[in-house]
Amino acid sequence: MSTEPALMTLSEVAHAIAMKQVSSHEVTRALLHRIAQWQPHLNAFMSIEAEPALKAAEAADAELAKGNVRGPLHGVPLAHKDMYYDAGKVATCGSLIRRDFVPTVTSTALQRLKDAGQVRLGTLHLAEFAYGPTGHNAHYGPVRNPWNVAHITGGSSSGSGSAVAARLTYAALGSDTGGSIRMPAHFCGVTGLKTTWSRVSRAGAMPLSQSLDTVGPLARTAEDCALLLALMAGADPLDSTCSHAPLSDYVAATKGSLKGLKIGVPASFYVDDLDAEVARVLDETIAVLKREGADIVKVELPDQRQLSSASQLVLAAEAAAFHKRWMIERPQDYGPQVLMRLQNGLAVPAITYLEAMRWRGPALAAHNAATSGVDAVIAPASPVPAPTIEESDVGGGPNAPALLQRLTLFTRPVNFLGLPSLTVPSGFTKSGLPVGMQLIGRSFDEATLLTIGAAFQRVTDYHDRLPKLPS
Repeated sequence: MSTEPALMTLSEVAHAIAMKQVSSHEVTRALLHRIAQWQPHLNAFMSIEAEPALKAAEAADAELAKGNVRGPLHGVPLAHKDMYYDAGKVATCGSLIRRDFVPTVTSTALQRLKDAGQVRLGTLHLAEFAYGPTGHNAHYGPVRNPWNVAHITGGSSSGSGSAVAARLTYAALGSDTGGSIRMPAHFCGVTGLKTTWSRVSRAGAMPLSQSLDTVGPLARTAEDCALLLALMAGADPLDSTCSHAPLSDYVAATKGSLKGLKIGVPASFYVDDLDAEVARVLDETIAVLKREGADIVKVELPDQRQLSSASQLVLAAEAAAFHKRWMIERPQDYGPQVLMRLQNGLAVPAITYLEAMRWRGPALAAHNAATSGVDAVIAPASPVPAPTIEESDVGGGPNAPALLQRLTLFTRPVNFLGLPSLTVPSGFTKSGLPVGMQLIGRSFDEATLLTIGAAFQRVTDYHDRLPKLPS
């Protein structure tokens, strides 16, 4: 456990504040100091609310002194992706169209964290309308990777991944529609949990694709993700799609052992055409899991490319439906890449969309049958480490479109099936870029993924390593 407040994990700092080993005000000042150092290099924050945060921290300390504890996050400063509505606060959604949008409601996920005692630090950058896998934003500039600022963070939860990796916030809400939590987790070296579709309420979160959107955290550790999931998960009268399925004790799950668990390694697709260093990290990760008691077996999965294509069709059609009015009235206020993707969605035939949606149930049944003998499947979160900002931009040359497609090749099938997936930092390239592996689980079985992730992190230190402040 670090004694420097900003370098503690979420679980550590929450405990330290509760035990009065450190004050919320001291912790908030420590983070604001790091933000002042790192923000000019990273562009991770959309807004920094220093004075209100310090006042809220002082109030939290005063409450604690009187014995009043709001909840497990009492006095813990956090910042989240700027698409979670907070009544009375601007939520730009990374766009010009909503640059001055002030919601009158607060998202359920955010409200549950506020009820648990969090202090608001500000808001985090994202791809425009959460529609982009890299971290580019035509209006507000790209978010940069703390490990090498010439490289992307992954998107769309770009600010969340960058800020957590640089220790500017202990954790952050992201969203995952096609990989937008797992991409930043992989590229930035943090832990990211894509929850089962409908596990966490989406009320008050900017929608992109109603059939694919999920709410989840990015944090330092699996234990931290478990703490946040425990606070957010569960039915919500404001979201009719939110599941009433029973909840697990997610924090307790992080204390479990790998012994007796079976982890499947795909025989194809997720192991094909990998960057050599990603392939090496996959082998090393499997070796650690096996050494810690997991039973590693091969699994033959159904055609994942079909799932990936279906996911893209559904996302394109549903995103275009949500944005149709603005595309007609304000096309000039979109970035060119986002506008192009949204316009492509208008060309998806209704029959094609409905066929993809009808296939979703049988596809999930086929996946469940293929993985019935394992507790989770392990796969790289992406075939490649983080490319540079330049080579992944719209004008990045003839290879840029193919590169963008490749980045999310391994994440989209999971969204189409609605399954949970936990990405954990699993190694580094020779040049110092992080590599993450994703654990894909059964519907509503985030607990097993958190068990595996936490067990892996108890015997590795990839999640503890720190990027250096650029000179």
